[in-house]
Amino acid sequence: MSWEPALGANVYGNATRFRVWAPEAETVEVVLDGGGAHGMAREADGFHAAVISGVGAGERYRYRVDGRGPFPDPASRYQPEGVHGPSEVVDWRHFPWTDGGWRGVDPGEVVLYELHTGTFTGEGTFAGAAEKLAYLKELGVTAVELMPVADFPGRWNWGYDGVAPFAPARCYGRPDDLRRLVDEAHRIGLAVYLDVVYNHLGPDGAYQSVYSRYYYSNAHESPWGKGINFDGAQSEAVRDYVIENALRWIHEYHFDGLRLDATHAIVDDSRRHIVASIASAVHCSPGGRKAMVMAEDSRNLAWMLKPEREGGWGLDALWSDDFHHQMRRALAGDCDGYFEDFDGTVESIAATARKGWFYTGQPAAHFGGARGTETDGLTKDCFIFCLQNHDQIGNRAFGERLHHQIDGRAWRAASALLLLLPETPLLFMGQEWAATAPFQYFTDHHEELGRLVTEGRRREFRRFAAFAEQETWERIPDPQSEATFLRCRLDWEERGREPHGGVWRLYQDLLRVRRGLVPAEGVVTAAGEDSILARRTARDGSPVLAVVRLRGSGTVSLPADVRWRVSFTTEDPRYAGESGAAPALEEGRMEFRGAGAAVLMGEERESHAREA
Repeated sequence: MSWEPALGANVYGNATRFRVWAPEAETVEVVLDGGGAHGMAREADGFHAAVISGVGAGERYRYRVDGRGPFPDPASRYQPEGVHGPSEVVDWRHFPWTDGGWRGVDPGEVVLYELHTGTFTGEGTFAGAAEKLAYLKELGVTAVELMPVADFPGRWNWGYDGVAPFAPARCYGRPDDLRRLVDEAHRIGLAVYLDVVYNHLGPDGAYQSVYSRYYYSNAHESPWGKGINFDGAQSEAVRDYVIENALRWIHEYHFDGLRLDATHAIVDDSRRHIVASIASAVHCSPGGRKAMVMAEDSRNLAWMLKPEREGGWGLDALWSDDFHHQMRRALAGDCDGYFEDFDGTVESIAATARKGWFYTGQPAAHFGGARGTETDGLTKDCFIFCLQNHDQIGNRAFGERLHHQIDGRAWRAASALLLLLPETPLLFMGQEWAATAPFQYFTDHHEELGRLVTEGRRREFRRFAAFAEQETWERIPDPQSEATFLRCRLDWEERGREPHGGVWRLYQDLLRVRRGLVPAEGVVTAAGEDSILARRTARDGSPVLAVVRLRGSGTVSLPADVRWRVSFTTEDPRYAGESGAAPALEEGRMEFRGAGAAVLMGEERESHAREA
């Protein structure tokens, strides 16, 4: 059974069917840019529909509601003139897909690469990103995660201010350009996931409320404005609107899954939470491949990953920020804000890796009470770990990446730990070569709103001790400045220069090792005050050990049941240059002359005894 969308403009032969929800409107008309207005028939439950012959792909249109408007379609597939302009009819069925044999990536083999389309390449487009897919394949990641692409006001934006949730942002290209990106990724063996925002709509250009006041909740607020109405009067149609949005990305664009933004900010008192409904709808979609639904949620709630029959939401994975917070506290010393809840000791880092997150019910001062639940019964690939992501870089005043603030030895060691733990790793674009570009917060709102955003951004940091001096506070980049946006674009040429090239080679080799390991399996322990051991099993059954020293010189004792040999270290000249001081293997221990990591391969001593 094929999937059929219910909303917006859908082409059938030589006609297009228009359908919109406006429950309190007496009359709704389709207004074509080519001329003419066409009345829509009122259907049950507040929907209005019309079939117009001779209208096909490329036609631009809007709706007039009780004589007001005309307004863009709230389910528009494309806004060629921006979010305030007319919508365009798009015939999504006629794209020449070549990925019929694609079945996706197994959960245990997912290595995510998060990117922002506008700053990933110099072109800042879907087509530009598609040209880099072969590079990502060579690097060794298995999945691309696009930051939100739903259209937004202005020329640049992170994507979380989206207001046309069904329309890929016109500044990145046309809908077929996005389809070509996904199709090409599948051709070379990469999955593609999309970040979607269902906790709020942006502050400028959201026309949903001109069709119905019921799109927004009267009872719930989000940190970014009025919440979406998932549980109040007329909420069934709003829920269907959001679920159709999720399914369009899966069916019309062949995405392999979705990342749901800030689900802790989605308030829904319905018997069935909207997140569970989205996950179920995506998982039940026909098409021959399993779509993955992951979420960002700060509460550490293991039941979100449980099936609905066990009281959960049926999610496949959760971002686990505790690992990032522990590592940042350990390596850069951050202690303001939520970092006050983390001590950054190797014992805490190892505990986080063993459980999937650190807080499993303990009190957390900044969080304001007990946080988290136990993770018993969950596989490690359910937890997504990172050293940096768009939030953790961009929510810093100057958008510094972690590797901008620690030395190269510590960065290489931390990278080895991330990539050799059993959890699902996420890389943020450019970290694999220690990119110099920051990732700062940027918007392109109209002048009045832009001024408020700039003032709010600077006011936000006044409470931190580092910004007590006005001179420092005033240096915070202006989100509205084009220079801020352009500063964040990756410089691809630097990957060919040292020390960036060495870091890239290290990431490539670490990911090669990871591919040879049994997925989602491993034992992680602290070794002294500064080191961590991550013991894994290769697919051939042999043991593999990552010995990671986060700071300082010292000796790390190794498990005695195995005869170890060094495969490589992060301080080998290939990665660190000739000045690197590589750790050395001596009988039963590794000697470190500073931060670093070693990848060891081993054979059990019993096998040697049998051979003898």
